[in-house]
Amino acid sequence: MKNYNKQQVCNRCVMDTSAEDIVFDENGVCNYCKDFLLNYSKLKEKNKAVKPLIDKIKKDGKNKEYDCIIGVSGGLDSSYLLYLAKEWGLRPLATHMDNGWDTELASANISNLVNKLDVDLYTYVIDWEEYRELMLSFFNADVIDIEMLYDNALLGVNYRQAAKYKVKYMITGGNYATEGVMLPHNWRWQKIDGKNIRSIHKKFNGNAIKSFPLYTIWNYIYHEYIRNIKRVRPLDYIDYKKDEALKVLTEKFDYKPYKYKHYESVFTRFYQGYILPKKWGIDKRKVHLSNLILTGQMTRDEAIDELKKEPYPSEEELQEDKEYVLKKLNWNEKQLQDYINSPGKNHSDYGTDRKIYNFIRDTYQKFFE
Repeated sequence: MKNYNKQQVCNRCVMDTSAEDIVFDENGVCNYCKDFLLNYSKLKEKNKAVKPLIDKIKKDGKNKEYDCIIGVSGGLDSSYLLYLAKEWGLRPLATHMDNGWDTELASANISNLVNKLDVDLYTYVIDWEEYRELMLSFFNADVIDIEMLYDNALLGVNYRQAAKYKVKYMITGGNYATEGVMLPHNWRWQKIDGKNIRSIHKKFNGNAIKSFPLYTIWNYIYHEYIRNIKRVRPLDYIDYKKDEALKVLTEKFDYKPYKYKHYESVFTRFYQGYILPKKWGIDKRKVHLSNLILTGQMTRDEAIDELKKEPYPSEEELQEDKEYVLKKLNWNEKQLQDYINSPGKNHSDYGTDRKIYNFIRDTYQKFFE
């Protein structure tokens, strides 16, 4: 494993020089801390202002079957949001995208929630063979953001359900309290980049994408600016605390937590706990733990102790997941190791809509926000 612990570390959080654009001031405090705290202080003004948002969602959804769409993964944030939505009197359609990697625990958590809350659930099951081919194309392309496939398809599923039911709001579990520290640019890629997905798949597979719910920049323009479907984050409007949310879900819905954030998916667990640290020298726990430090939900010493542990819950579970992933991908151990040892490439080495997306986003923010 690459030794990603031998890095210059921020004196306030646990972000370090594995983030290529990190900058430290004279006190050894990083730009990620400063950016987060600046935005978080502004966000505090929204706290306790959730009622006007909920009232607007209800008003715009009047006489419709649903007034909002909530994507649920089985993870803590989206699960707690679904619970709150019902508490607030909203009428959500819960959506879930099954890409073939759900853990049994995630499936059980989702089932308990929707049944006890009496919420309709729409599940989109991706064609596994096509999804496997897309994943293999991304592995062959040697790019970092393999999870872009899931995130892109999830956006496609949710926006299209919103359009189908003429719903104006997709409310998400995204929040500053647990994930407001930005992922470094070298750890990820723009999710709404259908051209990048098409380009990579065409180069390394050659087959046309058929049933995969690909979401492009043009789909985004249509849904966001023509249909006026908006993504909102209600958890930013309340004093959201991870431990308090977990307590509520555990007591009311027999919710079972995961070791680390986003570990409700077998592949995500393997990607974050094995592939990223082994191949790229990246430990995403640093972002998640930094968030908890900066919001007072964890001390820096506690986070440092946590990072001394392996990013996998146990060696036994790592081996089980590795065998499972290799079997599902029709890979062998040598193919995995060859991939891990290869140098890696940038998403921009292939076709991309990133410049178009950034231009549209920046223009909209300049003139309309």
